[in-house]
Amino acid sequence: MGLKTDIKTGRHDPVGSSDSYKDNLETDVLIVGAGFGGIYLMHKLRQQGFNCKIYEAGKDLGGIWYWNCYPGARVDSQVPVYEYSFPEIWKDWTWSTRYPGWQELREYFAHVEKKLDIKKDVAFETTVTGAQFDKPSGKWVIETEDGRTARAKYLLLATGFAAKRHFPNWKGVNDFKGIMHHSSFWPEEGVDVQGKRVAVIGTGSTGIQLAQDTANQGAKVTVFQRTPNLCLPMQQKPLSREEQEEAKAKYPSLYEYRRTTFAGFLYDFVKKKTFDDSEEEREAFYEQMWQNGGFEFWLANYDDLLFDKEANRVAYDFWVTKTRARITDPRKRDILAPLEPPHAFGTKRPSLEQNFYEMMDKPENDVVDVKKTPIKEFTATGITTEDGTHREFDIIALATGFDSVTGGMKNMGLKNVDGVPLSELWKSGTWSYLGMSCAGFPNMFFLYGAQGPTAFSNGPTCVEVQGDWIVDAMTQLKKDGITYCDATNEATEIWRQKVTELSDKTLFPGTSSWYMGANIPGKPREQLNYAGGFPLYEKDCREALDNGFQGFITA
Repeated sequence: MGLKTDIKTGRHDPVGSSDSYKDNLETDVLIVGAGFGGIYLMHKLRQQGFNCKIYEAGKDLGGIWYWNCYPGARVDSQVPVYEYSFPEIWKDWTWSTRYPGWQELREYFAHVEKKLDIKKDVAFETTVTGAQFDKPSGKWVIETEDGRTARAKYLLLATGFAAKRHFPNWKGVNDFKGIMHHSSFWPEEGVDVQGKRVAVIGTGSTGIQLAQDTANQGAKVTVFQRTPNLCLPMQQKPLSREEQEEAKAKYPSLYEYRRTTFAGFLYDFVKKKTFDDSEEEREAFYEQMWQNGGFEFWLANYDDLLFDKEANRVAYDFWVTKTRARITDPRKRDILAPLEPPHAFGTKRPSLEQNFYEMMDKPENDVVDVKKTPIKEFTATGITTEDGTHREFDIIALATGFDSVTGGMKNMGLKNVDGVPLSELWKSGTWSYLGMSCAGFPNMFFLYGAQGPTAFSNGPTCVEVQGDWIVDAMTQLKKDGITYCDATNEATEIWRQKVTELSDKTLFPGTSSWYMGANIPGKPREQLNYAGGFPLYEKDCREALDNGFQGFITA
């Protein structure tokens, strides 16, 4: 069966009275992407009197929550952290659980639309294939796949960090006659998995959620695992309307507080080292975080967890003891929760699970270690591994991830003022300034992307911290009558060094992960995220703005 590997969009006539679809569109600001980031920018910029349009490849608002409708897709940040801080949105919105699923996220974006009236300025099913700043006119010229052109003073990229899907090039991948989907192209109507043999390839958050949910729906699941995911217990719970309404008095202070924590959650590392506590105290502390669930064991742990190898090992040993106790099959136990850590705990984003280990432990489900026995080829009926074993499947789910953090921006035909593609400029590594701008790309800003707090953060917090900076910068430029603002090469070099130095102090560089670009063959290995936490990040960014656009050339 043909595998869908890219988004194809057709030509569109204007919907209703919307001029968002017209050719030769002129606007102050063109935003790419209508997820959390694009909507936030649109709302805040409208308030400052900017005329904005959004180009969105999907058919509706929501970004990743428009694309992600695979079984088990849900957030890994607890509400109310995973939502906008706008009172007009949260005051009459409540969730059903601590960690809502994709359907509820879509309802949330419909609620956002009711309040903010975003869609009248969005062109859906519109994919950007080229963009370059034209110096004589001082405008960005943006081209779409179906041949439309737009001109804008500012280009803002809110494409998110997982915009470009990754497909490993296995032999025979198109020979498989059953059903096969990449997680982010899962059919919205779902796939009947009851009693079916399902292969899940990949054990990032998506693979874990897919395997857990399809197994819960009565499928026989085989997971192909390259690296164990050091999953943490979600501790999912229903939420009542009453308890949420009662908590809302505190929301304004919670939203202030989330910007001051390392990763933008409502908890933070404790100001204490692992070995400051006795073994008993430490066990009790670990147990408390474990029971609280979510990312607390990762991001509210001792503050040397991600810096000190011995401290990290003690946390891993706690994790491995708890997890192995849930798996009775000794072979599966060693694959899913090996006694020796596959990497330092917390240097890959852990997935949150509900009963993943119990489901994988069942005799009808299996796990294949593809480090030991790699996938050799796909056949009409299944998958053959290098040891000659052929396993038959009805359904194959590809949870093979994304060319994360930089893939989306490198994939949209962006060129600098001299006509050199960003994909060329970033071939040997990533250069940005503040994780929001690039040298040679004047009047262009991006958020939730390369060299920002992105993957080490709660998405909505990152969007609001960076979105506020971008809006403040643009408002200042307008006030000062500045029409051209471009990061200097020197500033991007210094920022790259800073990102690297922050990362080098931690245990992150010792781990091959998508944080470091290591999941895509041929991609440079480097830290793609700012590992200093929000307080330091916001201080760095504000200093540039308060010192008269330090690090930028303005005209």
